[in-house]
Formats: sequence, structure tokens, C-alpha cells
Amino acid sequence: MIPVERAHLFVAALSHKGMKKGKNNEDRYAISSYILGEDNPTPLLFAIVADGIGGHLAGEVAAEMVVDYVSQAVAESNAENPLDTISQAVAGANEAVRLLSEEDDKKQGMGATCVCVWVIDDRLYAGSVGDSRLYLMRGAVIQQLTTDHTWIQEALDKGILTPEQAREHPNAHVIRQYVGGKNPPEVDFRLRLHADKGEETKAERRNQGLKLESGDTLLLCSDGLTDLVWNDEILEIVRSSKSLDLAVKNLVDTANQRGGHDNTTVILLSVPEKGNKLKKDIPLWWIIGGVTAALITIATLIGFIWYIVQPPSTSTPTIPVPTVAATEIPSTPTLAEPPTSTLEPTLSATYTPWPTNTPNPTNTLDPINTP
Repeated sequence: MIPVERAHLFVAALSHKGMKKGKNNEDRYAISSYILGEDNPTPLLFAIVADGIGGHLAGEVAAEMVVDYVSQAVAESNAENPLDTISQAVAGANEAVRLLSEEDDKKQGMGATCVCVWVIDDRLYAGSVGDSRLYLMRGAVIQQLTTDHTWIQEALDKGILTPEQAREHPNAHVIRQYVGGKNPPEVDFRLRLHADKGEETKAERRNQGLKLESGDTLLLCSDGLTDLVWNDEILEIVRSSKSLDLAVKNLVDTANQRGGHDNTTVILLSVPEKGNKLKKDIPLWWIIGGVTAALITIATLIGFIWYIVQPPSTSTPTIPVPTVAATEIPSTPTLAEPPTSTLEPTLSATYTPWPTNTPNPTNTLDPINTP
């Protein structure tokens, strides 16, 4: 795969440490875009969020290791087997985090949850470990695609708790799986398109490769958001915001206004509406070169026409032939990777929002079809 500067989806992202004094931001995220090759311009986008846990000031170390390891594995792949690539990358990240945790007393017990998506053209592949989530917003419907690996989720699945009881339960943050433990986690590749319809595990896994539709919006987030902002509120905030950049800010602000007891990281990916193509930056020197060449061509053409329409002369003087100056057409420039800088919102945050185009969200698409 070849890295490119601009993604084929609209992208916005924001990470904030929250409102708790003295708390580090242990969330990390990354977004990268590619094409398959020089002879195959199929676009790809990979995004990942990791939420660090455990260890003395080491949760962020684990989260960063997971993000870097998995992102690098994806970048070095050929995208032929996305689920295998993600699974092997998470296993490798788990071993790397575990070994470092055992070598350094200050990092003992560190780990991270993670959720990642790999969009190949218009097909979605995704996996998760822990309680970082992936949502799909289609029209007026929001659907949590991933399943939390928590005590609470198990209690909900077994009917022990109701959703209302689960919100305030003391075991709300008991995680069953994470990256960095002695037992390698199994990446959950289930995509629950109809979670309340009782889909079987095999059927949910077959949802991998889901075809994204025009106007679809994907949300990746850490639990700092979903602990304080409910699903219907997330949908309303995203749909009512004038841009994706404002949407991620409004989501984070809402969590912080309700206490912001944890780090909050959100990534929004939106499929462009039909006819709303992503604008590509054209270098100024390309424009100047093109205009210059066009002016020379026009001047030459005018001179030629003027010569043709002149009346014949009785004498035959020597007429100098106009010489057209050749203008070299610039070669295709090499697209540079977007720089990463440090974002400073209300409180110190982790990364700069993804530098790309962001459309206004719409409510015009049909909801997710139910078979």
C-alpha cells in the first residue's frame, strides 16, 4: 500500500484528557490513508483508538504501543486479508506490551483496550478488544456495531441487568479483555447490525465487509464518551453539528460538561454524499505552469490566424516563422504525510484533529435495513 495525504472519507478526530485534575491522557489514536498501488488506485483508510489502563503512569505507554504496532502492521500489508492482518497485529502488540510490563516495575499491569476500522474502498472491516466502541450512523439510526468485553455486557446479555441499571452499576468498568495481558485477547470481529434481533456470532462475523453507503458516518471512541453521553444523544449531536470538526468538539464538550471523569477520544469518518467529491489540493506552480502554457498556445494560434487572413503581397519578403517556447509540464508531486502536532483545547489534549475536508452531516438517508 502507498500512503497518501488525503483520505477518501471525510475525517475528524479529537482527544481530551477530561476534567479530572492531575489525570494524564491515556488515550491514543491514529488515522492513515493509502491507495493499493501505483497501478491500483483503490483507496483505503485505517483508524484506531486505544484506551490505556493500569500501570503507574503507563497506560498511555501501552495505548501508544498498541496504536503504533497495529498501524505499522496494516501499513506493511497488502490488504488481501484484513481480518487476519488485524488479528496478528493485535497479538503482536499484546506480546510487546506484556514483555515491557514484566521488565519494568513501574509498568506492571499496563494494557489497553482498542477498536479499529479498515475501510477498503467502500467496504468496512473492524475489530475490537475491551470497551472502546464503534458506531454506525445511517440516516436517523445509530447502531453500536461492537460488543463490550465487560462484566456489565455479560450481565445485560444474560438478562441480569437492565440498561438503566447498568449505567450506575459499580462493576461498570470491569473489563474482561484487553491488550497486554498474559492471555492474548481474541479480537472480536462481530458487527452487530441488528443487536436487538438476536444475531448469532457467525452471522455477525459475516457482516465484515459491510458496504458503506453515501452519507454513512462511523464513530470510534473510548469509554470516556459513552460513559456520559447516550447513543441517541450522540446521534443528535453529530447530525445537528454544522461540520465533522464541530461534531467531535461538541461530543467531547458534552462529556466534559457532565463531569469528564475520564479521557475522551472520538474519531468520525463520513462517506461523502453523491456528487460531493473530496477536493484535492493543486499546487500553485501547477496552476501557473498550466496558465502560462495556455497563454503561449493562444498567442501562437492568434498569430497563425492573422498570418492566414492577410491579403497576398506583390513582393515575397522573408517572413520570420514564430517560435513557440516549449513549456515543461510539471511532474506529479510526491504527496507528503500530514504532520502531527499537539492539540490544546480547553485542557491539554493528545493530537491534532485530522486535517481533511469535513462536510455538513445530513439526515436524508434511509435507516439501516432490517431483514
